[in-house]
Amino acid sequence: MRIISGLYKSRRITAPKNLPVRPTTDMAKESLFNILNNTFYFDDISVLDLFAGTGNISYEFASRGTAQITAVDQDFGCIKFINQTAEQFDMPINTIKSDVFKFLEKSTLKANVIFADPPYSFTEEQFSKIPELVFKNNLLLEGGVLIVEHSKHTDISKSINFSYSKSYGGNMFSFFETPE
Repeated sequence: MRIISGLYKSRRITAPKNLPVRPTTDMAKESLFNILNNTFYFDDISVLDLFAGTGNISYEFASRGTAQITAVDQDFGCIKFINQTAEQFDMPINTIKSDVFKFLEKSTLKANVIFADPPYSFTEEQFSKIPELVFKNNLLLEGGVLIVEHSKHTDISKSINFSYSKSYGGNMFSFFETPE
């Protein structure tokens, strides 16, 4: 994986092969950040990266100047890799080793951008539980967005506060916003 833009532009980060992950493709990540770039000043926001895996999305936000990033994953190897990479590049990424659903049920941490990249094998009910918990616990700051990455074969458009989806190859990003 590579960092698309910002301070660490073009840096390649190689994750260990034994991590249970499916990193967001560079093409999809670049498209996502083009959308976000039109909405947010990256140095003014806070980010919550759920099912963080390799930390790919967290690194991109850090490279673009975001100083408040929290990455949540239940795999110790993923958390260890994110911590090592964040330290190596002096990135402001705080990690939490936790089951994401348990974290969302108890968390009071609010963010402008919440990004979730759960396993594509999740059921639609499991995918829909993410926005349900985020909005039930009021975890988005005003004007914030929840983005859930999923396969184009998964439809979560009936989930609470769904706004729109964008498709990039086999990847899809669904956007959720608090109604005004």
